[in-house]
Amino acid sequence: MTNLNFNKGNGLLPAVIQHSQTQQVLMVGYMNEAAYHKTCEEGRVTFFSRTKGRLWTKGETSGNYLYVNQILPDCDNDALLIKVTPGGPVCHTGSYSCFGAESAKGFLYRLEYAIAQRLASLPEDSYTVKLFSQGLNRIAQKVGEEAIETVIAAKDDKVEPFRNEVADLLYHLLVLLKAKGVKLEEIEQTLAARKK
Repeated sequence: MTNLNFNKGNGLLPAVIQHSQTQQVLMVGYMNEAAYHKTCEEGRVTFFSRTKGRLWTKGETSGNYLYVNQILPDCDNDALLIKVTPGGPVCHTGSYSCFGAESAKGFLYRLEYAIAQRLASLPEDSYTVKLFSQGLNRIAQKVGEEAIETVIAAKDDKVEPFRNEVADLLYHLLVLLKAKGVKLEEIEQTLAARKK
C-alpha cells in the first residue's frame, strides 16, 4: 500500500487489530511508516509505542505475536484494520482481548480450527479423530442422528436439552464440512449470496 496518509495523524496511523477467524477486535495500536513496513516484511504486527518512543513488535517479550493475515486501509487511507492470528493472549493483563473476555461469538470458527488441529496432530483419545477414522458415511450418519435429536428436543418445553442438541448438531456439521473440504466461511458466502 503506497497511498497511506501518515501525515494526518502526525506520522501515526491507528491500527485496529481483529482476530481473522472470530472477527473480534483484540486491541488498537499505532503505526508509523517504519512499523508498517516492518509488519509487512515480517508478517508479525509491529507498532510504534508512543510511551516507549520506539518500534515495538507485539509479543517480543511474551512470545504472543500477532501473525498478519490481511491488512486493510480505511476509505481515507488514514487508519488500518489488521486481521491476525494471535499467538496467545493479546492484552498485557493476560486476557484474550484488550476489550474484555473472549466472546462466544465466532466460536464456530475456533471450533473449526480445533477440528483441523486434531486431524493434524491425531491424538489417540480424540473423538474427532475417531469419527474421522470411521469415514464419511459415519460422519454423515452422525449429522442425521443429531438433526433428529434436535427436532425431538425442539418439541419439548425445556430449552437446555434443545441447546445441547443444537450444539452437538453444529459440531458434527463442522466435522462433515471438514470431511468434504468445505470451510464454514464458504457456507456464509453462500447464504450471503442469497440475500436480496
